[in-house]
Amino acid sequence: MSQAIINTAKSVRQLVIRQVQAIPEELFDVQPQPFSNTIRWNVGHIVSCLDFFLSLGFPFDSNLPETYNSLFKPGTRPSDWTDTPPTKEELIQYLSAQLESLSDVSPSTLDKSLKSPIEMGPLRFETVGEVFNFAFIHETMHSSTISCLLKVNQYKE
Repeated sequence: MSQAIINTAKSVRQLVIRQVQAIPEELFDVQPQPFSNTIRWNVGHIVSCLDFFLSLGFPFDSNLPETYNSLFKPGTRPSDWTDTPPTKEELIQYLSAQLESLSDVSPSTLDKSLKSPIEMGPLRFETVGEVFNFAFIHETMHSSTISCLLKVNQYKE
């Protein structure tokens, strides 16, 4: 079962990469009402959140620039940015590198208990697999938001 979760995670990430590649970069920074963020923010948020989630249960060295946290952590928004955000190509490179790193995830690791449970609002995670699985549920939620933003942005043109 754990290998199935890893395979699903890889499939989700492949779909996200294809989705992002197909979006013209000129639409990445359009923020229609009532959205609080942009396509670029959602893609960067996916990248930085997976980095965070993987660090909770795996031996993991982040290779993301330090600015990603200030640009893409929960509660941030492009209207508050003071750092230059990454390009579409840079974001795709990080999405792809993370996809490659998923091949290194061992199914047995997913069954291990976390050092201490993690609580996120009403959610509680006790195993590496629970955090890993949530990371990709989270990713699909933001992929859906990207689809909505794209549709609204294209409709406005």
